[in-house]
Amino acid sequence: MDSHPIVQHIPRLRRYARALAGDRHLADDLVQDTLERAWTKYHLWRPGSDLRAWLFAIMHNVFVNQMRSRRVEIEQVMEEPPSAPVRATQSDGLELADLERALSRLSMEHREVLLLVAVEQMKYAEVSKALGIPAGTVMSRLSRARARLAQNMHLQSNVVPLKAVK
Repeated sequence: MDSHPIVQHIPRLRRYARALAGDRHLADDLVQDTLERAWTKYHLWRPGSDLRAWLFAIMHNVFVNQMRSRRVEIEQVMEEPPSAPVRATQSDGLELADLERALSRLSMEHREVLLLVAVEQMKYAEVSKALGIPAGTVMSRLSRARARLAQNMHLQSNVVPLKAVK
C-alpha cells in the first residue's frame, strides 16, 4: 500500500519546526497542526505544483497564527537557548549551542529565510512562495540574516581571557 505524498515531507517539516520554534514540544505541536491543516485542505493543492513549498507555506501560516495567539509564551521560550543534542565532542556541543543561541537572536523573518535556504536547501523561488514574499525580499533577508548570524557568533566568541594570579 502506497503512503500519502505528504508523509515523505514529515522529517523536513519536523526539522524546520524545531529550528523555528526552538522547543521540541512546540515543534511537535506545530508539525501536528500543520499536518492536520494540510490534510483537511489537501483538496486545494494543485497536482503538479510543489507539495513541499505548499506544506512549508502552511507551516509558516500556522506558526504566525500561533505566535499571535501566544505571544508572551513564545517570547519566553525564545529567550531560553534550546537544548543541544549530545555530540561527539564537548567542543562540538558548545559550538552547536552557540549557533542555536545566535539563531534565536535573529528576527523571525530572518531566521525563517535562513533556515529554509540553508537547512532545507530550498530555492529562493520556493522560499518566496512558501512565505508569500517577493524573491528579492528573500535574497535581502537572507543576506541580512547571514550578516547578523556572523555578528552574533562573533560576539559570543569575544570572551574575556582569565588572568593568571600568582
